[in-house]
Amino acid sequence: MSFLGFLNLGLQAQDNPVAKADSIIFNNKVHDYGTIEQGGDGTCEFEFTNAGKEPIVLTSVRSSCGCTIPEWSREPVLPGQTSVIKVKYDTRRLGVINKVIIVNSNAINSTVILRITGNVVEKP
Repeated sequence: MSFLGFLNLGLQAQDNPVAKADSIIFNNKVHDYGTIEQGGDGTCEFEFTNAGKEPIVLTSVRSSCGCTIPEWSREPVLPGQTSVIKVKYDTRRLGVINKVIIVNSNAINSTVILRITGNVVEKP
């Protein structure tokens, strides 16, 4: 195969919309707690769907701070299935919430950034 033929095949693969499609799709990548009282319920869920053709395994889910604890299933998510990542924020801390949860998987879009925002205020 000539160099130009090889180059042409590479360009065709890059233009393939299926190859560029995300295979892990989150319903929402940001959860805004709004104004929440100190000691309030700091839990939320990020639901996602496997839009790909292969099972998705979340290899790691980590937060930017120890005050934010993610939980997720270690089981593969089959094509077409949905699952959730549960996040608990420690609302004993007063002030603005702006934390990141980094999701790594074997999906085409292998790294996804989720965010929680809000403001924890003292109880009246």
